[in-house]
Amino acid sequence: MTRAYNFNAGPAALPLEVLQRAQEELVDYNGIGMSIMEISHRSREYERVNEETQQLFRELLEIPEGYKVLFLQGGASMQFAMVPMNLLRPGTTAAYVDTGSWAKKALAEAKLLGEVQVVASSKDDQYTTIPDLSSLELSEQTAYLHITSNETIGGIQYKSFPDTGDVPLIADMSSDILSRPLDVSRFGLIYAGAQKNLGPSGVTVVIIREDLIQPAEHLPTMLRYSTHADNNSLYNTPPVYSIYMMNLVLQWIKENGGLAAMEKRNEEKAKLIYDVIDGSGGFYRGVAKPEYRSPMNITFRMANEELEKRFVEESQAAGFVGLKGHRSVGGLRASTYNAVPYESCQALQQFMLDFQKRHG
Repeated sequence: MTRAYNFNAGPAALPLEVLQRAQEELVDYNGIGMSIMEISHRSREYERVNEETQQLFRELLEIPEGYKVLFLQGGASMQFAMVPMNLLRPGTTAAYVDTGSWAKKALAEAKLLGEVQVVASSKDDQYTTIPDLSSLELSEQTAYLHITSNETIGGIQYKSFPDTGDVPLIADMSSDILSRPLDVSRFGLIYAGAQKNLGPSGVTVVIIREDLIQPAEHLPTMLRYSTHADNNSLYNTPPVYSIYMMNLVLQWIKENGGLAAMEKRNEEKAKLIYDVIDGSGGFYRGVAKPEYRSPMNITFRMANEELEKRFVEESQAAGFVGLKGHRSVGGLRASTYNAVPYESCQALQQFMLDFQKRHG
């Protein structure tokens, strides 16, 4: 079997070992004579998976006491609305940092639900940077500050996080969660769609400080964090298979050295490609400013769209998948999430060097 060089931005690469284990267990999970997709979510077998997956998150991220780990549905896009629905109260204002496509989507949803203020933006830099938040001052009426830790489309990442004092810091970490160590205690709420670093699509992880979980009786039942926290993410039928797969991915991360090892490996993988860009004499041009470059999503351009089209076509013929940039911005993008092998990045490095030789 020949595996593609998978650089898709999401749904994205999964560890081969995880896929093989899931394949082995697909028809008969743990000797129960059924697939895990067939069993009741109230069964002991699934409850064990649910608890173990939460515990793996707590262990890998060193989540302190006073936080809940929730498994929800609707993707990060649902969280764009659930966060202000649950946390933005009358008389308060939500603060947002505008860093690009996904930050803008979160901002647009919040504007439908209450008072919102954009406290910093990198729009004037064409979203190639992260704004300096070191002198940011938030009023006592600020309900929370929302950031997008890694912009999948623009290829920029926060290298440090702002100190918000008593104001809860909320982060969409869909595209870089579990890619590096993190001090969870600095955040009020973290959310992430699974389909990039955690597993297949279908489940969204929410890590929320318990004091932010309010009854919120004015909201539909399914849109309250309290509903899911009170029921251990089992209020309704959860996306059982997605959570099972996420469990396997978390085990894989643990077995491969945890988050410190993931960070080191991700930096090494990204460097292979960024070095080609920087050493190409302008043949390849990085989109993000170097100090804000994402190790998860490497964005770059070439002299013209015709050359970029040829790059995509030739890369596909050579077994590479997912190198076309997002439709909203064009260009090229290589997403090098945790599960993308080092060898795939080496292969892309060699392809890029060869392409430049032939077309430079």
